[in-house]
Amino acid sequence: MNLVWKLLRQHISIPQFMGFFFANLIGVVIILLGVQFYNDYRALDSEDSFMKADYLIVNKKLGALSGLTGKQNTFSQTEVTDLEEADFVEHVGAFTPSTFNVRARFDVEGFVNFSTDMFFESVPDEFVDVKSDAWHYREGSDEIPIILPKNYLDLYNFGYAQGKGLPKLSEGILGAMKLKIQILGNGYGDDFEGRIVGFSSRLNTILVPEAFMQWANGKYAKRDMVKEPTRLIMEVNNPTDDRITSYLQEHDYETDEEKLDASKTTFVLRVVVSIVMVVGVVISILSFYILMLSVFLLVQKNSSKLENLLLIGYSPAKVSFPYQALTVGLNIIVLILAVCIMLLIRSVYLTMFENFFPDLEAPNIMPALAVGLMLLVLVSVFNIVAVRNKVMSIWKRKE
Repeated sequence: MNLVWKLLRQHISIPQFMGFFFANLIGVVIILLGVQFYNDYRALDSEDSFMKADYLIVNKKLGALSGLTGKQNTFSQTEVTDLEEADFVEHVGAFTPSTFNVRARFDVEGFVNFSTDMFFESVPDEFVDVKSDAWHYREGSDEIPIILPKNYLDLYNFGYAQGKGLPKLSEGILGAMKLKIQILGNGYGDDFEGRIVGFSSRLNTILVPEAFMQWANGKYAKRDMVKEPTRLIMEVNNPTDDRITSYLQEHDYETDEEKLDASKTTFVLRVVVSIVMVVGVVISILSFYILMLSVFLLVQKNSSKLENLLLIGYSPAKVSFPYQALTVGLNIIVLILAVCIMLLIRSVYLTMFENFFPDLEAPNIMPALAVGLMLLVLVSVFNIVAVRNKVMSIWKRKE
């Protein structure tokens, strides 16, 4: 075995292996960092995450005389179906409004006490950006899960509470408080307990589960109330598509222009991240090719001497081992350094994230490590097999 190692050292090209090492290191760092960045950003669980789908809320334009002329601003089933069939749309959901009277009261001793008239809306669950095990309703239950818009809490804390000298409320405090809900309509009046289960960045309305809304509208709403939706939420596959703006203008619909512009920006960012990931994969593939080429050149330079070693009794496995150990060892060192560099860069961007999202709980790095180990195993197995086949070809040639 020492003879093989001596042969290996005689013809090894340091510049070639250093070129592989740094090219591979850069490629693996890009791949691991892309995977980890994607995983970390998903943890924000808000619509601001550019890895999430793009959603637009659509309504019909209201003219100055709409109320006087009796023109409806609701969407018919035909209009909803037409929108669903548009090429740029993935899914469409309807906002279902409450068609009954709702009154809510905060009644906590020694804390904020106030009551107000309010309203409810619901959307299909797949459009809700708050994930909670409590987001469900069974008919007969006295508890109603509620999702509030995040900007409502900001308006209270930095507007109403600050001006009135009242204590500010966090999401955790509101989640622990109970709302007294009174629902009136169609000759019925019942009391419920509201529980705030989350705060939405995507939907600027007071949400209740769709199951509750269907049941409550069926019981408390008058039979002649309009049931067609006045707002739609749609998931689009490419917010930069000019057909979206053209379609909205053609049908006299409107959406939040700021959100449309933001969706375009996040779409471009997703494309950039994808391109960077592809570049990392290409760099890694090229570096693996450089390594294999370097090892094959080493074997070729030593082919006559390796053939002599095989003739005097060395097995192909023993002759192959030093070359295989070299490639696997370099791959392991690259992975270790890549993980260290990834963690260093991650600590920098997590610090920036925490400035904007104080409650951010950073996920672990297991997905990135799993990808790195998978790459290590795949490349190492390929290298081991390739080197052994090369040595076997020399061994067969001597026969």
